[in-house]
Amino acid sequence: MLTEGCAADFDVNKFSDWSFGEKYGQSMINDFNIGTVAWTDWNIILDERGGPNHVGNFCMAPIHYDTKNDKLIYTNAFYYLGHFSKFIHPGAKRIVSSASRNNLLTTAYMNTDGKMAVVVMNKSDADINYLLWIKGKAAKTTAPAHSIATIVIE
Repeated sequence: MLTEGCAADFDVNKFSDWSFGEKYGQSMINDFNIGTVAWTDWNIILDERGGPNHVGNFCMAPIHYDTKNDKLIYTNAFYYLGHFSKFIHPGAKRIVSSASRNNLLTTAYMNTDGKMAVVVMNKSDADINYLLWIKGKAAKTTAPAHSIATIVIE
């Protein structure tokens, strides 16, 4: 079980920097593919300065709270996390998946309801066409540049 995940020191510019979310996606996919069975963040929500923290170790989080304007700031990491927390359900079993393209990352799970969730992430600057193969049948699809998608198969 990975505990205390964190992808970056605090930087207000990362609120809209998609590479911040990509670090979460890459870390989670790689961790799950080597046997990690649970993944927790260091902090799911922090204030607008990356705290509070008693030692001054301010960092980024999926959600920041703007205390001055009473507003939540959802960073792109929040949405990357959603691909795992929304589509891979408790009790799901990881199944083998692999990408035949260097810039595609993937992991897949069979949920207890019989639905398969396949997460595909493209970390490159270019769209990547690929075939999703399952039981000898293929579906042609595209992973847009710097994207993450979850395909649910019933």
